[in-house]
Amino acid sequence: MPANMNTGNRRMSDKTEKPKDRKYVYRRLWHYLTQYKYLLLLAIVLTISSNLLALIGPMLSGRAIDAIEPGKGRVNFEAVFYYAGWMLLFYAISSILSFLLTNIMIRLSQKIIKKMREDVFHKLADLPVSFFDRNQAGDIISRISYDIDTVNTSLSNDLVQVCASVITVVGSFFMMVIISPQLVLVMLITIPMAFLYTRYMSKKVRPLFRKRSAKLGEMNGFVEEMVSGQKTIKAYAAEEAVMERFDKVNKDTVDAYYIAEYYGSMTGPTVNFINNLSLSLITVFGAILYLFGNLSLGNISSFVQYSRKFSGPINETANIISELQSAAAAAERVFKLIDEQPEAADSPEAEELTEVKGEVSVENVSFGYLPDKVVIRNLFLKASPGSLTAIVGQTGAGKTTIINLLMRFYDVWEGNIFVDQKEIRDLTRSSLRKSYAMVLQDTWLFAGTIFDNIAYGKENATMEEVVAAAKMAGIHSFIKRLPQGYQTIVNEDGINISKGQKQLVTIARAMLLDAKMLILDEATSNVDTRTEIKIQKAMRKLMEQKTCFVIAHRLSTIQGADNILVVDQGNVVEQGTHKELIEKKGYYYRLYMSQFE
Repeated sequence: MPANMNTGNRRMSDKTEKPKDRKYVYRRLWHYLTQYKYLLLLAIVLTISSNLLALIGPMLSGRAIDAIEPGKGRVNFEAVFYYAGWMLLFYAISSILSFLLTNIMIRLSQKIIKKMREDVFHKLADLPVSFFDRNQAGDIISRISYDIDTVNTSLSNDLVQVCASVITVVGSFFMMVIISPQLVLVMLITIPMAFLYTRYMSKKVRPLFRKRSAKLGEMNGFVEEMVSGQKTIKAYAAEEAVMERFDKVNKDTVDAYYIAEYYGSMTGPTVNFINNLSLSLITVFGAILYLFGNLSLGNISSFVQYSRKFSGPINETANIISELQSAAAAAERVFKLIDEQPEAADSPEAEELTEVKGEVSVENVSFGYLPDKVVIRNLFLKASPGSLTAIVGQTGAGKTTIINLLMRFYDVWEGNIFVDQKEIRDLTRSSLRKSYAMVLQDTWLFAGTIFDNIAYGKENATMEEVVAAAKMAGIHSFIKRLPQGYQTIVNEDGINISKGQKQLVTIARAMLLDAKMLILDEATSNVDTRTEIKIQKAMRKLMEQKTCFVIAHRLSTIQGADNILVVDQGNVVEQGTHKELIEKKGYYYRLYMSQFE
């Protein structure tokens, strides 16, 4: 029994999951950084150079002050201008290097984000159908867009600040020790206070930002569902109920944001107060040392400047803790998606399905989306090449599940499925799925031309082939009436054509494929009766040499089926032709007659 079962429900837990080790997240980010090691090395060199040059300034400033002796006319202007000139030069070079560093980090972060998005998108292509059944589309999109953008901001800005802060703090401390070890001892009173407080707030804030990211993903998922189901909401006058639900989700998100930002914003002002306390102590003790002749005014000035450089980065680091925590939480969500188990690989002995005849056999198959809930029990099915098998039953009976098993979107728990007498688990998924043409209940068109949408599944399809498929689907005349014919642009998700026309385009897409088997999942549910008749006529021509599986609620559309499976609560309760099943006057007969009541 598979360990990873699909619940069939699109939901997201409010509970914040236990995070991965923070070191693990940083290692993953470091892996992306090292992929562009030359840019990274250049950024490191520029960071060190820029900050070391900036550290020389306070020392030169102190010497310039010492060149100003007490008393009128005793200023050594030559020395003052000498040190001031070097200060200007060093600060100018430092600024230029900082500018270059900023541009390099922007370039580096964009390369990393591009690679990260590629990894996420490639992972999505490898994930099983069950993952998308379990997770909201809005939450997945949030990870690709918002979460990765958050990481991008942190890489391009916060990372540079942190690195510069480390260099500045270490360099400033070294210079302060050279100037006055006594004043350094005074600073040691407040340094542990700032460090311990920053560490405490870091641990407190980190889970708050993970929860913030999770709540944002939940809200995005809800909004996505609300927008896509707008017509249904209006049809049932459910606007108020939806708004009440949104207000709750929105409030939870806002609360999560507020709490995270509140505690994150407390760090900066508190650390700033500690730093100002340190400056006050330095001023008092520095004055005492000056009175006793142990320290010059220039050295006091230099020490104060270095103390500000020392405490400033600590304060800045504290201010960006919230951003760093937000980025770490976002990175966790992205890496969690990347680390999702992909669809199980084909076995090494798996063979390609070639020269398909279309003989399908299902033997004693059982399956469920949850370990304790069986959806299909002991299913037997045999479809000969060129036959039409219809699957009917009430909603939730297990009709679509059968199709999922035939396509190997899910693997069976028990039993076997054969195509051309070959067990499908011994075949490559790619070759198996390519042997089917499929029209889903939920139509999907992408932003592009009508031609591109019909030719989607067949590489290098010609206009003649596309037109032929459109004619068989009964949509050619409609396309010709469009302003640009087959070159008419379809809006995203096909919103500039009707639901029935979208369905016909997807049917034409399936007709174009050179597949020996065909699956129609409620394929005619969104077309009128006249169009439905056209489709059925065209489909009979198409299915002359194809094995066809049809899921339909309109039982009038499958009267000519070679075999009808009547499914109820996961069991095939009846099986036979339309005539045979009507004569039995059983479950199928009641379903059929109910549609005329």
